[in-house]
Amino acid sequence: MKVSNEKVVSLTYELRLDSPEGEVIETLTADSPLTFLYGAGGLLPKFEENIHGLKTGDNFEFNLTLHEAYGEVNTDAIVNIPISAFEVSGKIDHNMLRIGNKIPMQDTSGNKLTGVVQKVSNDTITMDFNHPLAGSSLFFKGEITEIREATDEELHHGHIHNTDNCRGCNDCGEYSRQCC
Repeated sequence: MKVSNEKVVSLTYELRLDSPEGEVIETLTADSPLTFLYGAGGLLPKFEENIHGLKTGDNFEFNLTLHEAYGEVNTDAIVNIPISAFEVSGKIDHNMLRIGNKIPMQDTSGNKLTGVVQKVSNDTITMDFNHPLAGSSLFFKGEITEIREATDEELHHGHIHNTDNCRGCNDCGEYSRQCC
């Protein structure tokens, strides 16, 4: 069986910044592989393109330019938010508002996003909502560990069904791990 649309793919990898010699950002091992529904849009398109057609046991190694990965840093995604937006029951948790902290938030349309605290002042908090790897080229080296047919339910929901992962499915209450 080969990596293609409507297949559930499991793989391990080491992710480095820029090149094979770059800083290690993430390592996924056989104990905790990335498992996903190929072609469902959960991964970077160029990542999927680079593993298309591989078989179980095949190794891969490739670079993604910053434009193929998460793009340039978008200065419009760095915003000042009034400190009052962080009030809960009339109080502000200043421990939460430390530089470098990641804070889960929601935009006015209800979309979930994570911002990183960049600056704290008396009136505003500067938050960066860019992907943490925006502005970076990426190097992946790994192995395809398993490929199987997706179930009809997985195809309908657009992700795998596996309760020991981390992202909720609004349709079914199951969880799905999404890469990068």
